[in-house]
Formats: sequence, structure tokens, C-alpha cells
Amino acid sequence: MSDFNILFTSAGRRVSLIRCFRDALNELGISGKVITADIRRDAPAHCVSDAQELVPPVSHVDYVRTLKQLCERYLVSLVVPLIDTELTVLAPYVMDFAKLGSQLLVSSHETCELCLDKKKTDSFFLNAGVATPKLYSFEEALADPGLKYPLIVKPADGSSSIGRTQVNNLAELRFFSRYVANAIIQECVQGEEYTLDILMDFEGKARCVVPRLRIETRAGEISKGCTVKNRTLMEAGKRVAEALPGAVGCITIQLFLTSDQQIKFIEINPRFGGGFPLAAASGANFPKWIIEMVLKKSCSAAFDAWEDGLTMLRYDEAFFMKNEG
Repeated sequence: MSDFNILFTSAGRRVSLIRCFRDALNELGISGKVITADIRRDAPAHCVSDAQELVPPVSHVDYVRTLKQLCERYLVSLVVPLIDTELTVLAPYVMDFAKLGSQLLVSSHETCELCLDKKKTDSFFLNAGVATPKLYSFEEALADPGLKYPLIVKPADGSSSIGRTQVNNLAELRFFSRYVANAIIQECVQGEEYTLDILMDFEGKARCVVPRLRIETRAGEISKGCTVKNRTLMEAGKRVAEALPGAVGCITIQLFLTSDQQIKFIEINPRFGGGFPLAAASGANFPKWIIEMVLKKSCSAAFDAWEDGLTMLRYDEAFFMKNEG
């Protein structure tokens, strides 16, 4: 078998995820290189890869062409995009990468678009028949004297909780109506917040679902969490993920479980989430199963074969590099 080389794009700080894929290669007894691509030479993920590449920004006209060149140079078998904004850019080129022998791990353009735009995500949830917090436009909210506070204001195309603000009264709402660009207003739901890591195969079937309770977050990413084998959440997540057109790879869905056990879905990211290493540590070996699927081997994924009640406590770690001029 030839080497199974993996390219991670917008690699940034995703050190733990990249280590999970390297461990998966070792477990499968497959040789291969890990290549990281980023717009910065000092991206921490570069410190755990075999080759490091500087690429233009996602919005640059040469971004896709540059990635194709890297796939040809390194004989890449699998490309794993890691940020939201590149998904809609790359989705139309799945077949182009396939012609190079590279499996681009990205969902359909339709799914990437509806997940990136929270208004479209809201419509998807409603059409799928699942509960989601009510959305308002600023015009609707400002004109409604009976509106209940607090409310959540956030960009319709935002990610990682950037720009997300809780407003507690009309005065704050008026201020943020001028401050937040392309904003939506959302009902504020109280309850336990969960992230579901869902592995979708290339036929659109959910092969594994891992609910992670978000105990504490920092900069929009989980810093403390715990796996919870809640069958109701798992089945609900499966239904939602399988309703997405052309969903592939890791689909990350966020929801609230209220005190009266109502499930309210709030967001979908069709990529690996920052807290995925917790799911991996619990036994949900998405990297291994994805490699098996790309190689068209019998996939060993199991829907619930992971450890319940495993807690993750994250902390900062550092790489130290000498300045070589």
C-alpha cells in the first residue's frame, strides 16, 4: 500500500486533532505523512506535522489552486479543512480533488452554506421538524414592547462565539443594533448546553454520535466537558445530521437540553469541533474510521462504542522555537 498522506488546511491550533489522526495511522499500521497548511508560519499545528506549508488566505483567488498543488506534490490521500469559511469555498471542488487522488472531507455546498448562515440553519431546523430558539430581526424586536429579555445578539455568519452578546433590556438592544454587523436576535434558552460529534459516512448515514456536555468554555471553545451517553440526544442528533444534504465526515451540532427535557438545536458546524479530542479519548475514533472509509475498508465505527462520563479538563501547552532569522 502506498503512503496515506493527510493535508490539514487552516491548521492553526488544532494540535490535538492532528495527533489523533497520526495515532490512527499508527493503529492501522499505515505509513503516511501529515502536512499542515496555514496562512501563518508560526501556527502551533506546524510543530506536530511532517511538512509545513504557507498558503494564501481562504478568500484569495489562488487558495484552491494552491491546495491542489500541495495534493499533487505530497500525493495527498485525504484533505481535512478545519475552519468554517473555507468549507463553502472548497465544497464545489470535491471532484477536482478526487481526480488528483485526494478525498476532500467536506460536505455538499448546500449543507456548508446553510450551516454558515444562521438564518438558513434556523429554516433547516424548522423544516426538519425540530425545536430551535426563536429568531427575530432587529426591526421586529425593537417594535415589540412585550419581548422577553435576555436575548442573544450575534452575527448571522459568525463562528466560535465571536460577536455573541447577551442583551438584557431595550437600551442594550438598541445599542447593539448599531454595533453588530449582519446580526440576528435569538431567544435566550436556559439549560445544559451540549455539543454532538457525529460521524457521517459517504452514504449520508450517521455512524456514531457523541454528546459532550459543555461545562465551561473559553473564547467560544470548550475548556471543560464530559461525555454523556444520553440516547435521546443521540437519536435526535442522528435524525438532524441525516437530514442534511450530502453531509460527510464530522458534523458538530450544538443544542440545549432544558430543565423540562426539551431539546433545542442552535447551531451546526460541518467540520471537526475544537472539543473533538474528548470524543476521541472516549473511544469514538473518527480519524481511524474516516481513514478506513477513504480506503474502502470495512469501517469499524459503532454508534455508541465510547465511554460514558469521561471528563476533559483542558489547559494551555506551549512549543518553544529558536529564532532562525
